[in-house]
Amino acid sequence: MKKLVTSSHDILPYETRHADLVRALAPECMVLLKNDGTLPLREPCRLALYGGGARRTVKGGTGSGDVNVRRFVNVEEGLEAAGFEITTKRWLDAYDAVVSDAKERFFGELRQEAKALGVNPLIYGMGRMAPDPEYDFPLDGEGDTAVYVLSRISGEGADRTAAAGDIALTAGEVRDILALREKYRRFVLVLNTGGMVDLTPVRDVGTVLSMGQLGSASGDALADVLLGRAYPSGKLTMTWAPLDAYPSTAGFGDPDDTDYREGVYVGYRYFDTANVPVAVPFGFGLGYSFFDLGEPTAELTGTQVRVTVPVSNAGGFKGREVVQVYVSAPEGRIPKPMQELRGFAKTPELAPGESCEVKITFDAVSMASFDPSRTCWVLEEGDYILRVGTSSRDTRIAGILRLSGEAVTRRVRSIVEKPGFEDMVLPARKLTPAERAQADAAPVIELAPEFIPCREVRPSGRPEELPLGERRAWVDVMEGRATAEEFAAGLTDPELAKLCAGDYRESDDILEIIGNASSTVAGAAGETSGKLRSLGLPTAVMADGPAGLRLSREYKNVDGRLRGSTPLQGDNLLLYDPEERATMLAAGGDDGLPEYYQHCTAMPIGTCVAQSWNEELAEKLGDMMGEEMELFGVHIWLAPALNIQRSPLCGRDFEYYSEDPLVSGVTAAAVTRGVQAHSGRYTTIKHFACNNQETNRYFSNSRLSERALREIYLRGFEECLRRSAPGFVMSSYNLLNGEHTCTSPRLLTGFLRDECCFGGVVMTDWLVTGGMGRRGSKWPCASAAGNVKAGNDITMPGMPGDIADMMEALGDDGHPYHITRADLGRCAVRVLRALRAINLVDGDMA
Repeated sequence: MKKLVTSSHDILPYETRHADLVRALAPECMVLLKNDGTLPLREPCRLALYGGGARRTVKGGTGSGDVNVRRFVNVEEGLEAAGFEITTKRWLDAYDAVVSDAKERFFGELRQEAKALGVNPLIYGMGRMAPDPEYDFPLDGEGDTAVYVLSRISGEGADRTAAAGDIALTAGEVRDILALREKYRRFVLVLNTGGMVDLTPVRDVGTVLSMGQLGSASGDALADVLLGRAYPSGKLTMTWAPLDAYPSTAGFGDPDDTDYREGVYVGYRYFDTANVPVAVPFGFGLGYSFFDLGEPTAELTGTQVRVTVPVSNAGGFKGREVVQVYVSAPEGRIPKPMQELRGFAKTPELAPGESCEVKITFDAVSMASFDPSRTCWVLEEGDYILRVGTSSRDTRIAGILRLSGEAVTRRVRSIVEKPGFEDMVLPARKLTPAERAQADAAPVIELAPEFIPCREVRPSGRPEELPLGERRAWVDVMEGRATAEEFAAGLTDPELAKLCAGDYRESDDILEIIGNASSTVAGAAGETSGKLRSLGLPTAVMADGPAGLRLSREYKNVDGRLRGSTPLQGDNLLLYDPEERATMLAAGGDDGLPEYYQHCTAMPIGTCVAQSWNEELAEKLGDMMGEEMELFGVHIWLAPALNIQRSPLCGRDFEYYSEDPLVSGVTAAAVTRGVQAHSGRYTTIKHFACNNQETNRYFSNSRLSERALREIYLRGFEECLRRSAPGFVMSSYNLLNGEHTCTSPRLLTGFLRDECCFGGVVMTDWLVTGGMGRRGSKWPCASAAGNVKAGNDITMPGMPGDIADMMEALGDDGHPYHITRADLGRCAVRVLRALRAINLVDGDMA
């Protein structure tokens, strides 16, 4: 394992190289929503800079999605480094002061509430954000150009709200933005947000740039874009609309049961079908130039559809365009959205006047719908209309695939019970006269159903018995003298059970789990079991994500265990009183032990990565993460997160990629390929599945139809698995139609392993078996024995109670999740195979 011993002031070559990479890629993640000609600015100038995000720029969300970086460049710093003279220092200083006071009061109140309830303040305050304070400072910055940086932060443990200061703007923000628009000749509204904000009160602002949350080089990247040294080429991956227009808003955040009554009508699938006005459509984004799409052509080879589109840069600035292909399925027995994204591609950089051809290929089988009455995927007879455009609201008909009869493409087994309600059904949207004219003129490609294959999914049988065998050392496996199965056969039942849980310690300190969960990498999230070290079996280290590695910045070697000097960072410290805070900050400060440093890079949040619509970009960022994993001794990255952005209210939407499963799966696969290009480093795609709200997340029951589950919420995972081979999958906290996802054999074995052919390791999310308590929930905790029975290989982070539950279930036929040695052996062998693939031997351990 490679460890760094250095002065905290030394900037190592990888830090500079990775910061430069993030800076170079970030502009592709920005979305230019409006431009009245203000951007790009011609040169640095005297600039009036305002807004909460100017100095307190948000690089990413809170919780496991945060990254403890050495430092990152905020907007003010980035603009000054680019040559701007900031003329609003008094305003920024005054804002800093009122925000600091407001935060101290807010988190102090949370601390007192937690104390009164007898709960850990860190857990009680997780995801809670201090509201923006009231202020009214003079807008007296000099110069004729102003930038207002509107900032929002959200994160793990709490959902967003419609309130002012979150999705809605505060009165002070509206007041200042409108005043700045009138006062300055050039004005830019910059959105430093991880998701949608309602800009209705400031809709008349002429230039709006969504910079997003871009990680370590945020301010530098923004300066590059404002000055035209780089250009924005991102597109939204979630529809922006009034909150009450989303069908998912009704009932969102119910602590016990959340009904997904909209069915498959998620995001643009709903808005486009119902023809509901939106603020910004899915797939929309401007550049500093504009592009002409020429006459598209379509062809069919077997079941592969290829659409070719000429693209020309018709403006005066270099840039890139994203071409999107949607398919409208025929009206049939199964109600369908008006259109669904089936492919996309981004052009190379085109100079003014330059052209290229974009080719987009997809399998006609991907157009199938799930028929719950027959538990199969089916292409219904009729015309499948191919649409080409640059957003879901800007397409034209390019061709028609005519299927002459029904074709069943896959026969499966049901994976959930019925939810107890019927899904929303929208009437089919008719073609407009203009679309009808396009359809009449479009070429028709005949598709014969007999040439479409049907896949029969065969269920797994019970696991084979694991007889007791000869005791083997791990080195025998690594050197080819024994298989993982033979090693497992030599283990006792309690040893097998320990392999099926993380490397727990006898401690009830929550900071052991959050800040110092690993012995060998300070600040890592956890490790595989270390209870079999006597046989030479090492542990694999897991680090949180998904915007970078979440590790301690500083650490010491305390009796052979690496301990983070400051397990808590930022606002989390405010959840403790000043005396406790001082103790934490001074932990280990004067013990004479040398201090080590590990400075990780924060990359753009998941939503921003997806907004690039660029697989190559996502793969480069994954490669950067793989390199840092090698550098710091991390084997398993707990990322990427690809849950569907069902509602703007979800607190973790910033971690997720899109409302669309294709965009989600393609992006996650690209990141995975980048990480896993590094030998022995693996991703963990999560949270499987339907982790679409944070409210009561341990005990929230997501209720939805099997069709919606398969077509929307599982499809992204399926796409990722098909396009890459992630080593690990993390099951989600929530229940699914009344059953914890981690204890669902139909989900984890029937779908994930039998249908998707996943051969890696499944782990739970942290503490789902009871470490957080029930606190009055309707639903029970998950069971470690139930995890094993379902095929969930590792219960994380591992607790003594998990082992006790497995052993009780092994010997008691009446246990709700009675298991056998074969069940334990099946999970343990998968863990052992993963450790062998990671190539861990004793010498790799610090």
